[in-house]
Amino acid sequence: MWNDTVSNRTVGNLALVLRSRRGLEALRVTRLLCGLICGLISLLAPALVQAAEVGYFRIATGPTDGTYFPVGSLISSAISKPPGSLDCADGGSCGVPGLIAVSQATEGSVQNIELIAAGSVESGLSQADVAYMAYFGLGRFKGKAQFDGLRVVATLFPELVQVAVRKHSGIYALEDLAGKRVSLGAKGSGTTLDAEVIMAAHGLKIDSYKPLHFGFGESADRLRLGKLDAFFIIAGAPVPAMVDLAEQSNITLLPIKAPAAERLRKAFAFFVPRLLPAGIYRNVEATETLSVGAQWLVSDRLSEDLVYNMTRALWHPSTRRVLDSGHPDGRLIQLKSALDGLAIPLHPGARRYYQEVGALPQAK
Repeated sequence: MWNDTVSNRTVGNLALVLRSRRGLEALRVTRLLCGLICGLISLLAPALVQAAEVGYFRIATGPTDGTYFPVGSLISSAISKPPGSLDCADGGSCGVPGLIAVSQATEGSVQNIELIAAGSVESGLSQADVAYMAYFGLGRFKGKAQFDGLRVVATLFPELVQVAVRKHSGIYALEDLAGKRVSLGAKGSGTTLDAEVIMAAHGLKIDSYKPLHFGFGESADRLRLGKLDAFFIIAGAPVPAMVDLAEQSNITLLPIKAPAAERLRKAFAFFVPRLLPAGIYRNVEATETLSVGAQWLVSDRLSEDLVYNMTRALWHPSTRRVLDSGHPDGRLIQLKSALDGLAIPLHPGARRYYQEVGALPQAK
């Protein structure tokens, strides 16, 4: 009996030892797995954080039948790199890892800036003059909170100042518009602000002519019918309304040149001298004028690294194919003109990229 008891105790102890050894082995395995998992997480953490920070990214653009929407779509394609896509070196996207960007249709520059300021979108396209007005609280932004958190990523393409008159009206220069009926563009628009300061630079204060406010299409119709003497358009050329007008009537464009152009450039940095080529509109000769840039804007709330990576993706050599084949204005989006007409600050991330590639002097 004693032997049976000893035997039972021995078996029980052996079982306990075996269980203990199994427990120790299990504990060791668990610790090993935890170590491996923790190590893996620590390695992946930066990528996970970046993906969480980046994710879904919206670019507010304009109407789907305008220029901003397709251009915004090209930029979205260039900067996107969805999870699981091929590496850039293997022929895949050269965008920002984890970023999925989309072009969002809107009413245009003013709404885009308001959406950025409200945090409803991450970025947007805008005329440089409208961005300037928003940043400093001018024009239609007067009396509202200044959107001084706006920052520029790049100037994309030029939008030209075009002042149309009938060819045989006896009007050959802006100074000849004294006492004339002039449409300055829709009320509160960037075109109106620019038209007023351009007229003033040529010695024409608001009370020295008859200011009217019509959109592009109505202005063209009124000029054709003799109900206007001149009108302003600021847009990428050719403008469809101007093309139609030139086909139906003999028109010409008034030049904006030195010294008035130089005075305007000193007062408003967003103006850039530009030559509108001959033949853009029927029977209209080459014309000296000014332009304002269509700009890609973001908020200063976006991280420096994110904006740096987006800027680098925009100007990556592989993006050239996307821009050149996607839209006529895409060919005008060039690194050499990315800093033209800056009147509000660059985002620090964009600034870092331009300094790296030598497009901007290093900060002292």
